[in-house]
Amino acid sequence: MRERGFGVLAPADVAALCGHPPAALAAMRGSWDRLPEDTYLKDGGRYRRRRHSCFVVEGDAVTQAPHRAHWQPRDYNALHGGMRRWFEPIEADVVAQPAWGGLLRGLGRLCSALDRARPWYVEAHQFRIDTSDGIGRPTPEGAHRDGVDYVAVLVVDRAGIKGGETRVFAADGPDGQRFTLTEPWSLLFLDDARVIHESTPIQPQDDRDPGHRDSLVLTYRAAGFQGDS
Repeated sequence: MRERGFGVLAPADVAALCGHPPAALAAMRGSWDRLPEDTYLKDGGRYRRRRHSCFVVEGDAVTQAPHRAHWQPRDYNALHGGMRRWFEPIEADVVAQPAWGGLLRGLGRLCSALDRARPWYVEAHQFRIDTSDGIGRPTPEGAHRDGVDYVAVLVVDRAGIKGGETRVFAADGPDGQRFTLTEPWSLLFLDDARVIHESTPIQPQDDRDPGHRDSLVLTYRAAGFQGDS
């Protein structure tokens, strides 16, 4: 992180970070089967399902914030920026899982170690990208930054797909890396000020059996939630 602005953690390291065994993380996986459709896609696609909730992490305390719209400025999201997008909240039984709170706390400690201890305003996004239309786009906005301090991208599941390569590039130079996260609960952690990122489109391995890519994105911001005055 300090040298290149990003790091990758294996599932076992993610489990250690959140202080719970891999099985505790896997216990949340079924909730991705119940994500509602994202009706805000401006490219006309119907390939994305999602939920969204917000939290404040301060030390070991994790507090869920009142439900709110997701908002980004156009400078960071040219496709969907400037819109107040209301998504259904993450299910209460997921938020109540010990591994959920452990994950938010563990990443908060990592952010504070890289910067300094402070409250972190966290937006949590559950995504399912499917190939029912023939192609699914994990990042329809293209290579981007999120307008936060740190971004954690966890791959929860890949089933019956090809593609979905992760690309990370220095924001102010030619340095870049390309790789594919395949193991459930592997983590890409990003310094949002220093790098831009994207994931390439996915396609089905078998046209008769559309697949999907599930992910959890957690953004950490010290200056409050985006969209607050």
